[in-house]
Amino acid sequence: MNVSARMGRVLGVPLRIHWSVPLPVVLFGYSLGSRTLPAAVPDQSGAAYTVAGLAGALLLVVSLLAHEAAHAITARKKGIKVQSITLWALGGMTEMGRPRGAGAAFLVAVAGPLTSLLVGAIGIGAGIGVDAVSDWAMPAAVLVWLGWVNVVLCVFNLLPAAPLDGGRVVQAAMWWRTGDRDRAERAAARGGQVLGMLLIAVGWISVLGGALSGLWLAIIGFFVLIVANAERQYAKLAPALRGVRAADAMTSPVESCPDWITVQRCIDDVALRAQHSTLVLTAFDGRPSGLLQLPRLARIPAPQRETLRVRDVATPLPQGHTCAPDDLLEDVLERLTPGVGVCIPVMDGPRLVGIITARDISRITQRHTFRGTDGR
Repeated sequence: MNVSARMGRVLGVPLRIHWSVPLPVVLFGYSLGSRTLPAAVPDQSGAAYTVAGLAGALLLVVSLLAHEAAHAITARKKGIKVQSITLWALGGMTEMGRPRGAGAAFLVAVAGPLTSLLVGAIGIGAGIGVDAVSDWAMPAAVLVWLGWVNVVLCVFNLLPAAPLDGGRVVQAAMWWRTGDRDRAERAAARGGQVLGMLLIAVGWISVLGGALSGLWLAIIGFFVLIVANAERQYAKLAPALRGVRAADAMTSPVESCPDWITVQRCIDDVALRAQHSTLVLTAFDGRPSGLLQLPRLARIPAPQRETLRVRDVATPLPQGHTCAPDDLLEDVLERLTPGVGVCIPVMDGPRLVGIITARDISRITQRHTFRGTDGR
């Protein structure tokens, strides 16, 4: 979701729009305007069908935003930090911290589907009402279509498999019943893996049978499978990270590089002796200002290395991407900006004292595994 543009805020939460959002607008708008509406309201002009189809598709995007906003509002009421809402081709995603209790997890999970169900009921009711009291057949048909799509969205999201909301509901229920959060997360992720494979299979069978709409189902299944795999891996990782401080995981001392020097000087003075594939850049005050990937540094043509500054080829450090030595590692990983990767500078006040990378996380996990196998 990192290939997206910031588009303001929704109830104080940053809203991001992925580049793929126009795709469902076009597809749903075309389907609504060329098939559904002509069947429901015949003998209208092509322009009327086109405008109504586009309006319906845009209203669907707004309803998806309402679904995600419900998750965000409920999470904030439960004291869960919400980083952003992102809309993309397959719906939406709300980036937030992990709930601290099963009750909060349940309420956050059901808020979205209940909102979709409410929007669906309002759409169907409004469409029927408009059709009964006026001759606005086209707007009425669009509202009824929007209502049924939201009802279907609610039902689909309640399937018991992560990352769907139904998987979150099952996870919260199992967590409440057993008291074992990790077990509940693994079970929900397994459900997501099964659902993803089923959707892919059904989608491809539909495509082979001549129904191109099956391709969309397969894409959804592929996404569900990928996210479920990632969540299951994280569920396995969580016990190893619990209670571990950043100071216990970090590598120290750490190589840093002033962000105002040239690429060539960075290569000569720092990169050749670096232990990690990512360098931390520091500003004049000594605070981290960016992250520099060494493979990217190596790809810079030699003639440019003498004049190009390292800050011009680095990734700016996202806000909140540092931590203190006493911060819990689990909390640090939760607030990472999606798509940036695991490379976290550890700051003791104004001083850079260490760095946490994916290799450090792997080391912690291996240590936990060894302790588990020897009975301690």
